[in-house]
Amino acid sequence: MTASPKPRQVIVVGAGIFGVSSALHLARLGLDVTIVNDGAPANGASGRSLSWLNSARRADTAYHRLRLAGIDRYRTLAATKPETASWLRFDGGLTWDADEETNQIVSIWQLEQDIGYDALLLSPAEVAAVTPGVNADAISPQGAIFNPGEGWVDLPALIDRLLNEFRAKGGKLVEDAGPVRIDVTGGRARGVVTAGGEPLRADSVLLAVGPATPAALAEIDVHVPDATPISLLLKTQPIKTDLRAVLNTPRVAVRPTRDGALVLDSAWSEEEVVANSDGTYTVHDKTVQGLLDEASAVLDGNPRLQLAAYAVGPKPIPGDGEPVLGELETVPGLHLAFSHSGATLGLIVGELLAREIVSGNPHPMLATFRASRFS
Repeated sequence: MTASPKPRQVIVVGAGIFGVSSALHLARLGLDVTIVNDGAPANGASGRSLSWLNSARRADTAYHRLRLAGIDRYRTLAATKPETASWLRFDGGLTWDADEETNQIVSIWQLEQDIGYDALLLSPAEVAAVTPGVNADAISPQGAIFNPGEGWVDLPALIDRLLNEFRAKGGKLVEDAGPVRIDVTGGRARGVVTAGGEPLRADSVLLAVGPATPAALAEIDVHVPDATPISLLLKTQPIKTDLRAVLNTPRVAVRPTRDGALVLDSAWSEEEVVANSDGTYTVHDKTVQGLLDEASAVLDGNPRLQLAAYAVGPKPIPGDGEPVLGELETVPGLHLAFSHSGATLGLIVGELLAREIVSGNPHPMLATFRASRFS
């Protein structure tokens, strides 16, 4: 890949964590940046994310190292901005597998030990002394892994903070623009065209529209495989609990929130969501209650959990599960940010993409994540 000319004006399509983080980093580097979004900020996957900051169960790969860098940036933010303490926490993560032949807890703990990922293997009886609020009887006899360096972030709160700085640096946000079309003229990205037909010109474009990415690229004859499922995130009413860590268990994932509630998700509950032909979704009452019951079962004292709200919609995952990041070789000036792990990667991906866009030089940490691997 050859270096592209240094841009002056950049359009970022999407106001989720990847789009807003990248836009702010570009504005910090002195560029004229406009964010164009179909709706309000954080109205997509970033607004319904469990937002667990982790690199658990990962081998020592480029994806693992990128996630570690992502966690590092959050630690820097927490250390330098004490006001983040209510919505950015590092209270650890606890995970266990079902009591079945496929239980991998010991081997996963050994893997994490081998690559230097901070991990403790705990028996059910040892968990309470390390991280509170967990029902020891729910933990399988093979034990659980506690990762002290993990945490969680409230992405809408983070996005709001980043947007405040973005605007202060002269950045512009266009909301409710509808789905935009990438303007490719002469083989190069020249800007976008809004749903209303308004052309917006730029030297470079960053496409950060989460699950809508493959369809947007297909309009310009670029194919990126898609494995996007439907996600379902429940939020409970505030509940008195000592839980501080993020829980990743066989039947439910649980994390605390800034207002004393819990958010919950799971693979099985997502599979029970019905996608309707009109683009809406049906979530059955039994699915909601089942998820609440599963969460209660893993909490100390089995508290009664009540639903406050839920969010449902597509969760961005590329076809091979790995991020798709950086400039398209076939369409100079068009850059991509399409990945699962948006919370963990949000700050670092924005930083690296901005550096790449401004310098015109490919960033080595993004080398294995180019869309060209699908060519």
